[in-house]
Amino acid sequence: MQRKCNFGIIGSGWRAEFYMRIAQALPDLFQVSGIVTRNKEKKVQFEKTFGYRVYNSIDDLLLERQPDFMVVSVSKTVAAGITAQLSQKGIAVLAETPPATNIKELNELYKLVKSGARIQIAEQYFLQPMNAAALSVMQSGRMGNINYALVSFSHGYHAISLIRKILGIGYENAIIQAHKFSFPLVEGFTRAGMPEKESIKDNEHVFAFFDFGNKLGLYDFENNQHRSWARSQRIMARGERGEINNADVKYLKDFETPIELTLKRMQAGESGNLEGYYFKGVLCGEQWIYQNPFIPISFSDEEIAIAMCLLKMKEYVEGGPEFYSLAEASQDQYLALMMEQALESGEKVTTQTQGWAHS
Repeated sequence: MQRKCNFGIIGSGWRAEFYMRIAQALPDLFQVSGIVTRNKEKKVQFEKTFGYRVYNSIDDLLLERQPDFMVVSVSKTVAAGITAQLSQKGIAVLAETPPATNIKELNELYKLVKSGARIQIAEQYFLQPMNAAALSVMQSGRMGNINYALVSFSHGYHAISLIRKILGIGYENAIIQAHKFSFPLVEGFTRAGMPEKESIKDNEHVFAFFDFGNKLGLYDFENNQHRSWARSQRIMARGERGEINNADVKYLKDFETPIELTLKRMQAGESGNLEGYYFKGVLCGEQWIYQNPFIPISFSDEEIAIAMCLLKMKEYVEGGPEFYSLAEASQDQYLALMMEQALESGEKVTTQTQGWAHS
């Protein structure tokens, strides 16, 4: 029988609760060693709701438990310090995004990795089912060499991570141009829930071009568009033989034979289907391009992606490959910081090779 993924959690915010719910839903796969928080109200809530032991400090937890790794899910202003503290104790870390707030902190963390620290970052967007399915098609060669990516899906480093993966970019430098505008939008769902009444607010909209020489990434994001019922997400990738536009796949089998397919989500429990209610996977024509590894649990795409981060982290600490390294996360955060610099200056910004690029 496969050993469970045994992890602890540092943090008691909205994001930390995802890990608790996932572990609670999949007790055969995951075991929470304990939670570290000094928030007394959250301590009582978590022990009552989830039944997990809550500790006041990292040392208190480590005195009683031996987790395979710790999930760091705290404010980005203190995340780097806690990650460093755990690494210096020899504890493997799965840190929430971003791993640090500035280039200096990113470089300091990477020094720990060079000294043997085991750090991976819980970037989830490329692991969400439709994105994972689209990336699989893009990497199959059907579209030829992907040289253009448009990502209007999420903000900052999340979107940039998708741009890099679509284009097959590692640590190549880029020339960045960025512009921002404001547009009115009816406010929608937030982490606090639904609004009590209609409210229209000006939202910042950012366009940025990442010119990697022979490849171009276009970042297009309106603040909170991923939580708005009045906005939609879009991902497009183009190569010399075809393109993917969200779920639509077009490519040339040969120069005179066009193929058109659709990435189709398959759901159990709809209409007359009585298998249960859960996401089954994604079909591309007659091929399963993605299959949900957590059937029959009814998870959101976000929960599926986070659960995959946990499984991949377990493989990593057992000697398996990295899945989203500190170097990758640092590069995405660095590009996001340079995009902000281009926005503020109104001028082109050329990135410079950083220390983690030699990983």
